[in-house]
Amino acid sequence: MKTRALLVAVLAALVAGAAGIALRPAHADVTTAAPVRIMPLGDSITGSPGCWRASLWSRLQSNGFTNIDFVGTLPPQGCAIAHDGDNEGHGGALATTVADQNQLVGWLATARPDVVLMHFGTNDVWSARSTDTVLAAYGKLVDQMRASNPSMRILVAQIIPMDSARSCAECAQRVVSLNNAIPGWAAGKTTAASPITVVDQWTGFSTASDTYDGVHPNSAGDTKIANKWYPALTAALGNVPPPTTPPATTAPPTTPPPTSAPPTTPPPAGCPFTYRIIGYWQGGFQAEIIVRNGGTAPIAGWTIAFRFTAGEQISQLWGGQGTQNGASVTIQNVSYNGSLAPGATTTVGFIGRWSGSGPPPPVAC
Repeated sequence: MKTRALLVAVLAALVAGAAGIALRPAHADVTTAAPVRIMPLGDSITGSPGCWRASLWSRLQSNGFTNIDFVGTLPPQGCAIAHDGDNEGHGGALATTVADQNQLVGWLATARPDVVLMHFGTNDVWSARSTDTVLAAYGKLVDQMRASNPSMRILVAQIIPMDSARSCAECAQRVVSLNNAIPGWAAGKTTAASPITVVDQWTGFSTASDTYDGVHPNSAGDTKIANKWYPALTAALGNVPPPTTPPATTAPPTTPPPTSAPPTTPPPAGCPFTYRIIGYWQGGFQAEIIVRNGGTAPIAGWTIAFRFTAGEQISQLWGGQGTQNGASVTIQNVSYNGSLAPGATTTVGFIGRWSGSGPPPPVAC
């Protein structure tokens, strides 16, 4: 293990409620420094086996974020994807217990992280710990992180939902109450030296389709969790993002799909998607596009096109593969989200640059 790198802190501007985050990217080039040490922290959702970590690691590596080291006192616990599996995902753990017993102090001393990804509180909700009690525990854990590293970058999740029918009758609403309180808590706790970024893991996560028991993520849930962590983490890493135009070898095949696959249908008239700004900062912004199959038949692939109206440039894209030619942008599905049943949706996200200081205007279809 190498000595921890000194990195420029990222100041996170928090969006009220559970809408999302706005990030101010750092300008440090960590590719020539020691690996950035990243600690995934939480309970069994993080560690048993926590295969969202494998998906996140793989995506980081494939997009050029290679100068990283996942750290923790726990070893890998399975998953089909080769990855750096060190973590602090302790099955059954409560954030309140970890804080009360000062367990994190020893883990930090061993792992020495620069960045913490914290998805914690599910067992506290299950155990009827109040929102105020959980947030007080969060505050103590953050204080311990900063005692370990005054420049700690901390990503805190609004936790995934729980199915009341399969967990506890009040759990679903307790999760909502906790998640609603996290942005305000984070806004009061964040600092320029040690920013806290809130990552909305709740929105768009379904206990019916994304868990196997109403609580723990299945493979679809793992993908969603990794996709939510990715933009916030890469912004915190401060690397220059890779180009959005895919290389020729990764372009979609031009041969028609097998006859047994549902056909790809053209999008309906107008915008076949919903576009919204997640957050913005001086010179940049984060946006989300929800693509919907508005037809009556399933589709095997999709393409959307739109135009920017204020000189925006995409700098980092996930959930799709795209090209930009001046103001015109075309985005196609990737392998895992091309098939959509009637009425089904998938999400594309991106970080962009523009010359304004406020939110950029809507796109034009």
